[in-house]
Amino acid sequence: MKSLLSLIAAGAAALLSTTVAAQAPATDFPSKPVTIVTPFAAGSGPDAVLRLISDKLGRLWNQRVLVDNKPGGGGFIAIEQARRAAPDGYTLLQLDSEHIAALPHLYKSRNFVTLQHFDPVASLFRTPFFVAVPTDSKWKTMGDLVAAAKAQPGQISYGSWGVGSPGHLGGQQLESLTGTHMQHVPYREVSQLFANVGSGEVAWSFASLPSSQGIYKAGKLRYIAIAAPKRIPQMPDVPTMAESGGPAGLEVNSFVSLLTPKGVPAAIRARINADVAKVIADPEIRARFDAFAFEPLAWSPEEIERNAEVKSKIYGELVRRGNISLE
Repeated sequence: MKSLLSLIAAGAAALLSTTVAAQAPATDFPSKPVTIVTPFAAGSGPDAVLRLISDKLGRLWNQRVLVDNKPGGGGFIAIEQARRAAPDGYTLLQLDSEHIAALPHLYKSRNFVTLQHFDPVASLFRTPFFVAVPTDSKWKTMGDLVAAAKAQPGQISYGSWGVGSPGHLGGQQLESLTGTHMQHVPYREVSQLFANVGSGEVAWSFASLPSSQGIYKAGKLRYIAIAAPKRIPQMPDVPTMAESGGPAGLEVNSFVSLLTPKGVPAAIRARINADVAKVIADPEIRARFDAFAFEPLAWSPEEIERNAEVKSKIYGELVRRGNISLE
């Protein structure tokens, strides 16, 4: 009887301890190094920003914040590593909105819904995409591009940095909104994509500033529109999609967030959210964002989920209509 009572008491104490830990303020977090797993390759725009953010977080937390690059596998290499981690806040995962919103539609047989395994904890930035053409292209506006696509069904090519990427799905959305059909050419290497746009091997591509600026500054690319409702200060002479004669409703962008495996105590998630917001407000971080034309975000976890849901609906329809699959 004593053994049974002792066992019950021990179980109750453990349950109470777990409950208190989950509800207590995260004043002692972090007490050891934190790792941020990312599917983005070292040297990419999201990686460069993440390393600056991790350095600032490390100083704020007085702990090392390590960046672990796990590119490949459509993001699943990084996702699986983070999913296996203990839900204690010491392993975070950097994902873009396509990893969150598009993967479930692109890999249907996996039955993997990102936000069933992870909780959004902090937003980082959103990047807009431009429409890039070779400098010597006869197209000066989106109206010119769309007219050419209508006149030559299936003949106009556009490149992207992979099936299911914003560059690919944005092209699908352009086709849907304009009633056109173009030829998608996916690339493994972003640098090769824009080199080939510059040489005219593909007719056009969506492009972020960090990924295309080298070819642009070499004089081989022109931006004929930004797929956004307003111009940006970094490229004030580039018109919006509507101003350039394209469909006004076409917005192509990607937002990047930090997530935790399901089960991290709410107090720790709140601490991470608040501290990331502090770091993003740092002038050095803002200057780097400005250089990349990244829009800093300070969304709550609920706002991240709402924005992901909007994208998921758009991507789901585009994937279904285009019969797109990565399986």
